[in-house]
Amino acid sequence: MAVIRNLGLQDYQSAWQDMQRFTQNRDARTADEIWITEHRPVYTLGLNGKREHLLATGTIPVINSDRGGQVTYHGPGQLIIYTLIDIKRLNLGVRQLVTTLEQAMIFTLAQHDINAIARADAPGVYVDGKKIGSIGLRIKRNCSYHGLSINNHMNLRPFDHINTCGYSGLEVTQLADLGVTVSNAELSIPVTQAIITALQK
Repeated sequence: MAVIRNLGLQDYQSAWQDMQRFTQNRDARTADEIWITEHRPVYTLGLNGKREHLLATGTIPVINSDRGGQVTYHGPGQLIIYTLIDIKRLNLGVRQLVTTLEQAMIFTLAQHDINAIARADAPGVYVDGKKIGSIGLRIKRNCSYHGLSINNHMNLRPFDHINTCGYSGLEVTQLADLGVTVSNAELSIPVTQAIITALQK
């Protein structure tokens, strides 16, 4: 059974270093963990991220992260769920884990009458062509860290200053703009439960 930790508002850098440390120090007996958090404003570039997708970042810091994917933005009001999972122990492939995270977001959004879909060509979750949920993972020592983000009730303007996930002109949306008012704490419950349920199968 995964340990769930509610971390509140965190600096990206410190949360990232904590994930690296946890993954480095864990062994075959270490329980998997799910961390629920949100971050102060930050742009993050994935391992393959190209700086050309940073258009006008202004005073918001840019961090070169070790997750997969291109560039994204994190800020208060965006729900972040990090999945620190021993995928070898669960006999889970990376693509299966990505699908699990996508489906957890789709399931949760459906509970709020939002019809969201995943796309084979671009990981994440979309509503009417606009991105509402992102996924970025790192696998090290057969264990995953990083995870997913869902735009809930945040300032979306910083997304205008990047090519989100490396796609020029990709628009983003959030639950608040789709008529749903829910706290990050409430939103995290069905997402986390869906992930745990899928991992127990």
